[in-house]
Amino acid sequence: MSETMTATTSETMAIDEIVDNFSLLEEWNDRYRYLIELGRGLAPLTEHDRTEANKVQGCASQVWLTTTVRPNGANGPRLTFRGDSDAHIVRGLIAILLATFSGRPAREILSTDAIALFERLGLREHLTPQRSNGFRSMVERIRSDARAAVAVA
Repeated sequence: MSETMTATTSETMAIDEIVDNFSLLEEWNDRYRYLIELGRGLAPLTEHDRTEANKVQGCASQVWLTTTVRPNGANGPRLTFRGDSDAHIVRGLIAILLATFSGRPAREILSTDAIALFERLGLREHLTPQRSNGFRSMVERIRSDARAAVAVA
């Protein structure tokens, strides 16, 4: 793994940087290692955040996502996410989703096609169907939170 890939935690990396790093890795074993490394960069959730309300349904692994909504004037509400899982690869998937969605306006979240990103990274053909379904469940949870924030605003 190069220094540039390990220098920043996944929570502060831009999705474009993650996509670029994925493209540099030709072997899928290296991509899996990178995905796991991204997950290791996540700050763990507290036990207080590991509630049924934060648990993502539809994932084979245990996955928790927390959402913070802040008003953001003319751009509407902005959502910040944190997440954790008991599975290393799933933590990496969470890191990709956080880099894609966290800190963004709700309307931007709703217009972002995370499944296209998932396919662009080549994850669909290299993950089990359960992990792919879990990824979709996490995306749907994020989109649901964004829809709720827009509705309230």
